[in-house]
Amino acid sequence: MLRQLALSIDDAKIIAAAARAEAERNSWSVVIAIVDDGGHLMYLERMDGTQKASSIVAQEKASTAIMFKRPSAAFEQVVAGGRVAVMSLPGVTTVEGGLPIIVENQFVGAIGVSGVHSSQDGQIAKAGVDKLVG
Repeated sequence: MLRQLALSIDDAKIIAAAARAEAERNSWSVVIAIVDDGGHLMYLERMDGTQKASSIVAQEKASTAIMFKRPSAAFEQVVAGGRVAVMSLPGVTTVEGGLPIIVENQFVGAIGVSGVHSSQDGQIAKAGVDKLVG
C-alpha cells in the first residue's frame, strides 16, 4: 500500500525560513506563501516593505505550481515562446516564483514568492525547497 505524505506546518515554517534567509541575504523584500497538496494556504509571510499585492501573487504562484505539478516558470517560458493561449488556462499564473515541493516522488505542496524580479523570486523559492528536500 502506498503511504501518503503530507506537508506539516513545521515543514512549511522550515521552507519559509530558508526562503526568507535567501531574500535577506540579497536585501530583497518579498512575500512567501506555502500551500498544501490541494493548493490551500498553510503559511504566509510578508516581509516589511513588500507591496501588498504580492501576498496574492505569491499564493497564486504556489497554487499554479502544485495544481499543474510544475514550476510556474514553465508557463512563463511557454508564453515567452509565443503560446499566449496558455494564459487562458484556469488557475495558471505565468510568472516565475512558484515551485512544487516533491518528497519521495510525491507532490506534497508548493512555495510561491513574489516581490522582486521573477527570476529572483524563483531563486528565493528554490532556497526554501532545497532546505526541505535538499
